[in-house]
Amino acid sequence: MAFKIDPDNCTACGACELECPNAAISEKDGMYRISAKKCTECDGDEPKCLAVCPADDSIVPV
Repeated sequence: MAFKIDPDNCTACGACELECPNAAISEKDGMYRISAKKCTECDGDEPKCLAVCPADDSIVPV
């Protein structure tokens, strides 16, 4: 499984992109996206993107 970013809740701060160990998060036209092919949910550790995201319900499981 992977995560996705809900564009309605994302503040576009970029914190998640910097923390992702798999480079699964990218920005395009001011919106952030998570590549399902690259996202490993941090292999059982607490997902780094969730830990740094300031917006509630911005990053959700697919």
